[in-house]
Amino acid sequence: MPHIHAEYAGEQAVFSIEEGELLAGAIPNKQIRLVQAWIEIHREELKADWQLAVNGEEVFRIEPLK
Repeated sequence: MPHIHAEYAGEQAVFSIEEGELLAGAIPNKQIRLVQAWIEIHREELKADWQLAVNGEEVFRIEPLK
């Protein structure tokens, strides 16, 4: 399943790219909402990078959450 990993204050979480759903891990609710908003903004880029990664190609850098 296409997903991303997010880290906050030493804690890690995994989110689906398609739905922005928290799949595993635990970070504070405020940060969950921020990551979900970031996924929404960058969903197409994330999907493209996921396909590149699956094909063993180098992924493009996406502006991180600040």
